[in-house]
Amino acid sequence: MYLITMIGNLLIILAIISDSHLHTPMYFFLSILSFSDICLASTTVPKMLVNIQTQSKVITYTGCITQIFFFLVFAGLDDFLLTVMAYDRYVAICHPLHYTVIMHPRLCAWLVLLSWVMSVLNSLSNTLMALQLSFSTHMEIPHFFCELNQLIHLASCDTFINDIVMYFSAGVLAGGPFIGIIYSYCKIVSSICAISSAQGKHKAFSTCASHLSVVFLFYCTILGVYLSAATTGSSHSSAAASVMYTVVTPMLNPFIYSLRNKDIKRVLKRYFVGKL
Repeated sequence: MYLITMIGNLLIILAIISDSHLHTPMYFFLSILSFSDICLASTTVPKMLVNIQTQSKVITYTGCITQIFFFLVFAGLDDFLLTVMAYDRYVAICHPLHYTVIMHPRLCAWLVLLSWVMSVLNSLSNTLMALQLSFSTHMEIPHFFCELNQLIHLASCDTFINDIVMYFSAGVLAGGPFIGIIYSYCKIVSSICAISSAQGKHKAFSTCASHLSVVFLFYCTILGVYLSAATTGSSHSSAAASVMYTVVTPMLNPFIYSLRNKDIKRVLKRYFVGKL
């Protein structure tokens, strides 16, 4: 699954870079999302594979904190990028005549940069707070990677401030982008319904189908993690559910975009035929 994730997302990036027709805002954001998915999977899966191979589940304190930092960075980046891509689809469908004026390269670069900065700041604040905690000499995290919430609950000191920061940042940085996506698609659906021809409606909807599928997969798997943990109270169930958005979702994203996107399929087909 990890190899499929790496190869699939690298092929998406390669296809976008190699074809000038794909040098548009939508595909620019998609290439950054594919890069983020590679990094998100790489923060947890390689260490998990080593643990399985060596039958050793030991990780250093430094390694644990580092894993938390990078996991939060790329999970947050995925979230922000999906919101930026929803805004891009909103402009393309609701303001098609002004699309090239609004979504100019400088704005696209600023949106990606802002996504990076927000993700890093969120991760840095939570990681620095975790560094202030004290732990016993030997402890076991009931997860397949160093998950922030699990780590905080194992601390041997008061974690009230850490919980406040963690839940507040999660609420703002997950809820805010989600509301932005919902608002964008409400406007998109309203604009599509106003189109008179069935062919026009189908064409407009098809430009959003891949992104909407990825959004649905991303948020549903994360929601499943927290619902699973809340209803069962089992750390094993939470860890199993976490596999969905840390391993499965990054693996499926390239398939969703390549199978539902004619431009991506055309470039990949031409690339492989040329190699053969």
